[in-house]
Amino acid sequence: MSLPDLALPLVKKLSPEAAHNATIHGLKLGIGLPKTSPDRWGTAVELPKSGLKLANPVGLAAGFDKNAEVFRPMARFGFGFLECGTVTPQPQPGNPKPRLFRLSEDDGVINRLGFNNHGLGYFVRRLRRVAPDAVCPVGANVGANKTSDDFIADYETGITATYPHASYLTINISSPNTPGLRGLQGKEALQTLLERCGIALARAKDLHGAEKPAFLKIAPDLDEAEMSDIVEAVRDHGAWLSGLIISNTTLDRPSSLMSADAGESGGLSGAPLFEKSTRVLKDMASELFGEFDLIGCGGISSGEDAYAKIRAGAHAVQLYSALVYHGPGLVAKINADLAALISADGFSSVAEAVGADLPSRG
Repeated sequence: MSLPDLALPLVKKLSPEAAHNATIHGLKLGIGLPKTSPDRWGTAVELPKSGLKLANPVGLAAGFDKNAEVFRPMARFGFGFLECGTVTPQPQPGNPKPRLFRLSEDDGVINRLGFNNHGLGYFVRRLRRVAPDAVCPVGANVGANKTSDDFIADYETGITATYPHASYLTINISSPNTPGLRGLQGKEALQTLLERCGIALARAKDLHGAEKPAFLKIAPDLDEAEMSDIVEAVRDHGAWLSGLIISNTTLDRPSSLMSADAGESGGLSGAPLFEKSTRVLKDMASELFGEFDLIGCGGISSGEDAYAKIRAGAHAVQLYSALVYHGPGLVAKINADLAALISADGFSSVAEAVGADLPSRG
């Protein structure tokens, strides 16, 4: 067991945000880290549209390593890919504290952090210095400053700055903690966003001579009409958009929640998000399977959860909140259990299992 896993009971005695900061500091010191090879489980997968080659399909979601400070040590726990951010053009402190809450009885987390980060300058310096030596793909998740007069311009700035140094980019328009941001998922706003981001990506490609995959991260709180608008928009921009990450946190509060802080405002993640995010994933996969790469995110804490996302149409998955309760050693267990489940069902690869539960594949 690694030192970060052994220290988990002590870290959990701290407030949630203090615990996170202590974890980041400890990882930067690099003491007691394992050396788990990401290809040890024989579950390599290549995302068909983007061409991203992953040693395994289990990734770290954005939000943990906001400032691209610890993706190298985190890779040592066996992740197949890592996503840093969300980063905004200018540094911002985020929302007032307290703004992060453990729902221990529910294995959930509520956050209203508000894109707190050190800004693009710091982020890019870290990414430039370390990413070339990373053992797995490292993505950059870009967002907009809360006080920006033009959210879309912030995404253009983020794309331009991170493009040369990231393995892929994620356009995050689904955080509930920046007022007005989720409005970019609306039909007309989304078309404008994707048009301008597509131009920024094309310019970056021309400048740097390498094509980088780009993903759109969406919310789970979408009705049928909103999902239909997103499907139409991403198809219109399929020439450059590689896929979707489904999904971000939810504003919903299931009646099953038991924790005292369940009524706090912000985005809910962890186990209570699993069912809803997987349902949205499956709905979107029913429309887009075979056209785009889909990454399932939300509530994964076991190999069974990861497998359910893959069978629902995800080519790869991401997790974060489960690490709060189970530590980074969970990554190896999820990978091992996922490999066993895939084999038990008679699939010879991850790719064969993708979308197994979709009607079109049944």
